[in-house]
Amino acid sequence: SMQRRLNRMLNSSHDHKLLALMDMKGFDPKEVTVTVKDRKVKVLAEHEEEHATARGKEYNYRNITREISLPPGVSEDEVTYSL
Repeated sequence: SMQRRLNRMLNSSHDHKLLALMDMKGFDPKEVTVTVKDRKVKVLAEHEEEHATARGKEYNYRNITREISLPPGVSEDEVTYSL
């Protein structure tokens, strides 16, 4: 399955530890912001869609905010992420 392949892929790099795996389906990479500050990794994703309907415009807005503390012994400059 896709999930098993993904887990194998993540576990194949032994020197890297996975801190979090998030489902960002429906978000464009440019709508996702990752910051590392005060020993916390902050993930913010915002997506807005505008649809024209017979009654006017409709907006669909979604956002995800997540904050993850860095484990002891991990420095902020070691943090990497990929989408």
